Amino acid sequence: MTWHPFDGGASIGETGTESGTILADEEHADGARITLEEGFSTAPFAITCGVYGWMVHTRLFGTRREAERQYSEMKVALSRILAAVPAKTEDLDKSVDYVSRMIGDFVAEFP
Repeated sequence: MTWHPFDGGASIGETGTESGTILADEEHADGARITLEEGFSTAPFAITCGVYGWMVHTRLFGTRREAERQYSEMKVALSRILAAVPAKTEDLDKSVDYVSRMIGDFVAEFP
């Protein structure tokens, strides 16, 4: 897994997409991002993640401990999805159904 701080860590403390304060924000070299925010309007914590060009998903949490645990688990699952995304455009047709099923499984596992 190749995760690194998004924008060199400059986003920490900034306002995130869910209007909370960003506590953790990482990007995967193969094309994904995951962000943990505090102070979301509907719940104390939110995780937003996405695989570039494929999906975006947001989850809400009542405690920081649970949000941080899920953040780590979601990174592992996102890495598995990225491993299935084809590197070449010509391989895309063969992989769309498989990657789409993996994304559906991800959303079911992390509702």
